[in-house]
This record gives sequence, structure tokens and C-alpha cells, in this order.
Amino acid sequence: MYPQSLKKLIEELNKLPGIGPKTAQRLAIHILRNQPDALTLARSIMDIAGKIKPCSVCGNYTEEEYCAICRDGERDKTIICVVEQFSDLIAIERIKSYRGLYHVLGGAISPLEGINPGDLNIDTLLGRLKEGVKEVIIATNPNATGDATALYLANLIKPLGVKVTRLAHGLPVGGDLEFADEVTLSRSLEGRREI
Repeated sequence: MYPQSLKKLIEELNKLPGIGPKTAQRLAIHILRNQPDALTLARSIMDIAGKIKPCSVCGNYTEEEYCAICRDGERDKTIICVVEQFSDLIAIERIKSYRGLYHVLGGAISPLEGINPGDLNIDTLLGRLKEGVKEVIIATNPNATGDATALYLANLIKPLGVKVTRLAHGLPVGGDLEFADEVTLSRSLEGRREI
């Protein structure tokens, strides 16, 4: 039905997260109809494939050896926020209230998926703790693998004399108690604070 190159493009677009077969088809046809834009898109993809790499300190994406956050002299170098992925770092940066450093693990411990502690960027994190770090905020996802990773990291970091905290879990602002699931409600009660 499709020329081979168009079929191949549809298959590749379909591999992207959130892109189903119909969306992949629409995108491929759009790219075909707008070939000057397609060339710009192709160059952009080639650029990120060749230029962007993990920061040698924290694992954030950068085009240089050190990312902009690690180079920022205004950041609080005594606090490191540990996240699973680059997208988690972006989410925290978006709120504009955290001014410490980051560490990107590259995933979470998940033996079922074959991801063990040695597969993550943990050794580099432990090395960074010797540089005057006073607190590590563990901001892994609030699910089984994120919780397991947080517990594993806490057990490694606490003996080093560094304070370990975890992002609070609870109810979203504007949420109704009647619609909260049991785990969220339970964690909200456990993480309550004085007002």
C-alpha cells in the first residue's frame, strides 16, 4: 500500500512513546508533504544523536562535558536531588523552587526487567558525596521500583553521614479525599506535618 521508504518511516515513528499506528501514518504523510521541514527535522535528529551526551558529573543531558546545572555557581552544592530520568529533572526544574544539584540514575532497580543496581549511575553518586554534600533528596517515582531504589540508596548513603530525605507523597492540590486511592491517602497521613 505504501512505498517502502514511507512504510519504514511509519514503522519508526510508531516506535516513539505515545505514537500509535494511525498517528505515525499521519505524521509520516505530513513529513512527506512538507519536505523542507522534514530535512530540518532530520538534521535536528542527527544533531542530538551526535552532540548530546550525559554530563560526566550528574548524568543530565548536555553538549559539553558538564551540564549547565553543574556549571551554575549559584546552585547549592550541599544538596543533591536524585531522579530516575532526565524528564524527572525537567519536572522539578519547572517548579523553579529547587536550587540544588541533581543526579540522574538512568532508571530504577527492577529485577523483573533485568535492571540491577550496577546498571544505574549509583557509583558516581556515591563519589559525589565526598564533596561536602549534606543532604540527598531521593525523588524516584512513587511506585514499587522507585520505592525499592529509594530504600537501596538510603541504605548506601546513611552510613556515610549524609542526610537522606524522600519527596513527600500525598494528595494533589485541589483533590478530593473521596477520590484518593488508599495508598495515596495512607502516605498522606504518614507524611503529615505540623501547621
